[in-house]
Amino acid sequence: MEDSQSVPAAGRTNWRRFAVAVGVPTAVATGLVVALQTGALAANFVISGSQFKLSAATLDGDGFTQYSGTLKDGKGNYIPAAMSGISSATLTSLCQSVAADTPLGTITLQIKAATDVKDDASDDKKVQASNLLIGMSELSGDATFTNIEIGNDAGSLSKAGAAKGEVGGFGQQADHVTIHGLKQRAYSTSASTFKLTGMSLKLLRGSGNECY
Repeated sequence: MEDSQSVPAAGRTNWRRFAVAVGVPTAVATGLVVALQTGALAANFVISGSQFKLSAATLDGDGFTQYSGTLKDGKGNYIPAAMSGISSATLTSLCQSVAADTPLGTITLQIKAATDVKDDASDDKKVQASNLLIGMSELSGDATFTNIEIGNDAGSLSKAGAAKGEVGGFGQQADHVTIHGLKQRAYSTSASTFKLTGMSLKLLRGSGNECY
């Protein structure tokens, strides 16, 4: 899949262009970018190297951490990523998509859940995840953090369980995070539980079928 945001092989990355901030000041974002060079191998599986898109109307999460990480693809390449851990999260109007060029043209795998569910709905109607860990290259939205700590040693992070980086790396954490209008490009997502209420999975032909 061709992606203008894809990251070059290790050793050739343009770190200044790699955005990882989530509603933090520019100086902090720069610190996160530089810190990627010392990040930990933070996923326990080999990634494909392709990115997928994820959007949600609202994400509410208890226990949030963010730190620099490194992921490994099936060809042995190391890819820098911003790692975000959340102990427990609910999402509304979730959409996940990945597009690929095939002999039949562009094919998009699209998954939706909790579509049109309102923020004040009960949690059992929303997407629910626990021990969520995301390896991403891009994240945007209107974010609110509760009791945020910026500049932690990544190895000392504690608010999202085991989701922490290497000692000496740059990290941040908060008791709670809310993101409205979430848009994300990611390489990997893992969770101990992931409940997709009202899930719909489709294979769609043609362009323009991704989440955003």
